[in-house]
Amino acid sequence: MRVWARLVALSIAIGSLAVLLIGMWLEPNGQQGMSTHTQLGLQRCQFEARTGIPCPSCGFTTSVSYFAHGNVAASVYIQPMGFVIAVLLAAGVWAGSYIAFTGRPVHRLVAMMPGRLWLIVMLVILIGAWAWKIAIHLTGHDHWPM
Repeated sequence: MRVWARLVALSIAIGSLAVLLIGMWLEPNGQQGMSTHTQLGLQRCQFEARTGIPCPSCGFTTSVSYFAHGNVAASVYIQPMGFVIAVLLAAGVWAGSYIAFTGRPVHRLVAMMPGRLWLIVMLVILIGAWAWKIAIHLTGHDHWPM
């Protein structure tokens, strides 16, 4: 592969690793099952504050943080789509590093899954994860025992 492609791959690997390292640095908010991002100086979810229902991305940061801390069960429970994102970040570290250091492409692996199928699967997971998050939030079970 050309130098620019290897640099792009290295950038993807470094960016993905940076997100996972930030997740490791953060302390997952296991009491609420969300709002871990407030440790970064960001505001609380305004959708949830106004409606009482979590938005589709509520719990993503907490889930990625649990994943980065090695607690896969908590990551899946708190926000299943957050877990998928964390796995994709880990794959981004691996694939980006592999391409950057070997110069070999991994596109054959990606090409095995048709694009529409990826989109449909991700949308189904996102909608299902949001329904799960709403259900555990409304029943008061959106926390992870410490």
